[in-house]
Amino acid sequence: MRRPFLLAKVHRVIVTEADLDYEGSLTLDEDLLDAAGLLPFQKVEIYNVTRGTRLSTYLIAGPRGGGDCCANGAAAHLCRPGDRVILAAYADLDDEEVARHRPRIVLVGEDNRDWRVVGTETPFRRSAG
Repeated sequence: MRRPFLLAKVHRVIVTEADLDYEGSLTLDEDLLDAAGLLPFQKVEIYNVTRGTRLSTYLIAGPRGGGDCCANGAAAHLCRPGDRVILAAYADLDDEEVARHRPRIVLVGEDNRDWRVVGTETPFRRSAG
């Protein structure tokens, strides 16, 4: 059986722009994409810490080093400049993959250019017997 588990999280990135007239998605600084191991057009969940809203969309790579996080299209109704958001991507894993899996977590600083990748412990332990 395969079940969804957190693959990557970009924690508390600041929305820098909201463009309602763009056709959709979330534009993110390509440096942050790389740090999280995320790819353009990959599906992500957006959890808006500031407003308490949630939505799903896909990623577009923004210019490297610019700190961009732009909510495009309908997402611009739920994310405004200055909002803090969490981006989360999930992967379907089987039991063997879960035992080895480590999600990639990126903690973002004040300007979206200061960030660090943190390691995680495997949260699953099987008891003997």
